[in-house]
Amino acid sequence: MNEVRVRFAPSPTGPLHIGGVRTALYNYLFAKKNHGKFILRIEDTDQTRFVPGAEDYIVESLKWCGIDFDEGVHIGGPYAPYRQSDRKEIYHQYALSLLEKGYAYYAFDSAEDLEILRKDSEKRKETFQYGPLSRMALKNSLTIDKEEVTRLLDTGHPFVIRIKIPEHETIVVNDLIRGEVKVESGLLDDKVLFKSDGMPTYHLANVVDDYLMKITHVIRGEEWLPSAPLHALLYRYLGWESVMPAFAHLPLLLKPDGNGKLSKRDGDRLGFPVFPLRWTDPKTGDISSGYRESGYLPEAFINMLALLGWNPGTEQEILSMAELIGLFSIDRVGKSGSKFDPEKARWINHQYLASAPDETIADLLEKIIVGEGIQADRIKLLQISGLIKDRANLIPDLWQQSWFFFRSPEKYDESVIQKFWKPETPGFLKNIAAMLEGHGTFDSATVEFSLKQFIQEQGLPMGQVMNSLRLVLVGGSFGPGVAAIIAVLGKQEAISRIYRALDTIGK
Repeated sequence: MNEVRVRFAPSPTGPLHIGGVRTALYNYLFAKKNHGKFILRIEDTDQTRFVPGAEDYIVESLKWCGIDFDEGVHIGGPYAPYRQSDRKEIYHQYALSLLEKGYAYYAFDSAEDLEILRKDSEKRKETFQYGPLSRMALKNSLTIDKEEVTRLLDTGHPFVIRIKIPEHETIVVNDLIRGEVKVESGLLDDKVLFKSDGMPTYHLANVVDDYLMKITHVIRGEEWLPSAPLHALLYRYLGWESVMPAFAHLPLLLKPDGNGKLSKRDGDRLGFPVFPLRWTDPKTGDISSGYRESGYLPEAFINMLALLGWNPGTEQEILSMAELIGLFSIDRVGKSGSKFDPEKARWINHQYLASAPDETIADLLEKIIVGEGIQADRIKLLQISGLIKDRANLIPDLWQQSWFFFRSPEKYDESVIQKFWKPETPGFLKNIAAMLEGHGTFDSATVEFSLKQFIQEQGLPMGQVMNSLRLVLVGGSFGPGVAAIIAVLGKQEAISRIYRALDTIGK
């Protein structure tokens, strides 16, 4: 068997949608599982839709995701260049070859003429199609003589080169996910393959590049399934049918309610990102949120995407990249669309944060507190990280769950005061402060034992004491265990907070 070679071939027309990231991921997993090569190719044949910065965004996004390439536009390789606009001289010879073999033809129809035909068809409640049924009535090299064709080309008349779709043929494409796909040729357009500006369309360029780059499997989104018969024809017409890659068309990512494809326009409108990284539109300045900036770990993001359309065959839901590679197979990719679940995404990210080493959480927390103008020693950060990591869903939650370790509360929750602050509260809080002052050993276990012993000896209600103590330490009824909070704050800070609250509450 030849070496497995797959490619991810996005267009730089804007930010990379998470559906595109999933396509890249499945290609990557398939390549690694089969000890093959994974290539990044930029398909920028449509220069009218080119967006500055989009290519760099694509590369940065995939790098953040941990999706590595063996060859590509950003690292080179034996089949360079990997950007189609840098390869445009290559495609012309193949377009000419198709013309010479009678599999393609020049079309000189103006955009205005075609628009008139489309509108006429709409009036008849029909769909205009430039193909086997209409081409002989249009202005092309099939209907005008060779001398006129030569004259039009020599005088620079605008033209396109169209594929000549065969009449009355059933075209069969074998798909690794969907099985045998049959399409009647009469349903296909004579698609444009080459434009007079010297640029090929996607259809010709991707087939030529896949052949020249020895691509063995084309794993792409379902939206390209209607184009598969056309591409299969091109492989046949170019004489490459014996080395045509295997096709696998991935199911759509659907909106959370299952009604329609999850599109780029859904970003933020539905309350969650649809891009891996934050994107700023260079034309409008509009900002769309990204998973990285929203507080997702790349490992969790990838884990979440992998399960949208593929299943490992087990009940396991938390899977490392190495585990995904080991388990991945195309035959476990489903045919039907997969609903995106933002709550499941948050849950997966929570699992990764909760199970991460304290050192990893400390690194994340340190970046946050530096942004807040705070410094803390490593030991304290590690202590805090161990206490809060299972309380966070997203990285910013680490600050929400820990700010009180670094800053004394400036206000106190009135609802907690009303519920737990009694006339005797100031007295027993002063006694607790005195007890803490007398402590030599000051760790969580010792503090917890002393508090319980104090409450028992004084015959006080456990809930009232612990909730009042939590209130004066953090300002409300949140945070990890009270003894753990006191141990991290340290003796003097804990005592100071008790007396600061006593001076504030009730006045």
